[in-house]
Amino acid sequence: MKSLRLTLYVLLLSFTTAALGQSGATAPQSEAQKFFAKFKTLAGSWEGSATMRPSSHESTSGKPMHAFLRVTSMGNAIMHEMKGDGPEDPITMIYLDGDHLYLTHYCDAGNRPRMAGKISPDGNTVEFDMVDVSGSTRQGHMQRAVFHIINANHHTEDWTYAMPNGKPEEHGHLDLQRTK
Repeated sequence: MKSLRLTLYVLLLSFTTAALGQSGATAPQSEAQKFFAKFKTLAGSWEGSATMRPSSHESTSGKPMHAFLRVTSMGNAIMHEMKGDGPEDPITMIYLDGDHLYLTHYCDAGNRPRMAGKISPDGNTVEFDMVDVSGSTRQGHMQRAVFHIINANHHTEDWTYAMPNGKPEEHGHLDLQRTK
């Protein structure tokens, strides 16, 4: 009886696969899906400098910054990790949800902002703006991220951090070159 069920399962799977393969109809990719595929090509190690604004962070301006991008979860997510001179080690996960591109930033401040992406008309830039945030925002939270792909070996990132108590936002600009 078990072998009959297994045989029926294999036959059903074969017919389903054949039917899907013969249909030949594939839905056109959304702009988010196209950008996500392009973004995956950035997987690797990156090195560059970070410039911080306002100038109260001059001590960190021009300091070396490293970013690591890795395609994970069978191609369904991109893990972005930043490392600088300090103890910080934020992780950002970038993923598709249907035809929309999102990121969740696992911040050193102990919160997790979720942002929705908007792709530029030229397909080289994505601007992520905050949708919501989990966790405490007492120390502030990341609220915007912009990735601009210049070429296969060069990209920039701009991160905007909302400070608590009405203090001015902090902006970080990373200019990164591929090392691997």
